[in-house]
Amino acid sequence: MGDLFDASAKHYDRISAMMSFGTDKSYRRRVLREAGLAPGMRMLDVACGTGMIASPARDIVGPSGQVIGLDPSAGMLGEALHRGRVDIAAQGLAEHLPFPDDTFDFLTMGFALRHVADLRTTFDEYRRVLKPGGKALVLEITRPDSPLSYHLFKFHLKTVVPWVTRLTTFSRPAQSLMDYHWDTVAYCVPAATILETLKQTGFAAVDRRVQVGIFNEYSAVK
Repeated sequence: MGDLFDASAKHYDRISAMMSFGTDKSYRRRVLREAGLAPGMRMLDVACGTGMIASPARDIVGPSGQVIGLDPSAGMLGEALHRGRVDIAAQGLAEHLPFPDDTFDFLTMGFALRHVADLRTTFDEYRRVLKPGGKALVLEITRPDSPLSYHLFKFHLKTVVPWVTRLTTFSRPAQSLMDYHWDTVAYCVPAATILETLKQTGFAAVDRRVQVGIFNEYSAVK
């Protein structure tokens, strides 16, 4: 699976824009500000991909802050560095963060939680590397409750996006990655499980907001 992410890295921004109907950049900037990211903070972006969350985060934290991007894909990290979206790039997994305790003021993970193997281990690591009072913000897609919305959402992600991806990128790996993307959304972890696991890990002020019935924003404080 890592090879698919590496091979698709140069196309990923375009694909992401298609999946989110072009609203991804403004949405990510707004939700970071609303969650409390501020100038001077040190932030870790877990599973950063090409740095699409790290980019607006860097603008927000400014020159006195720092954004570190972590991802298992060397190809994705290379794109994030090439585009100047992260200050530092580190290769690794959410379940085993290569950072000391109490390092970060803010931690994000954008639309990648469904890829982790163990929620409890992942959230334990998030809490460990955050400073006391530090905040975790996890963005994730969920399946719509309405049957009609679900089928429209499924058609868009499972049929339209892979087809347009292949047509515009001429990349079979990129198309395969989009096929895999729907599979992860179709079997994503229920919101109640995510909220309960955050609480069991010891986080406080655990909360969830839902935008347009699809975009989930989970927040918690160490």
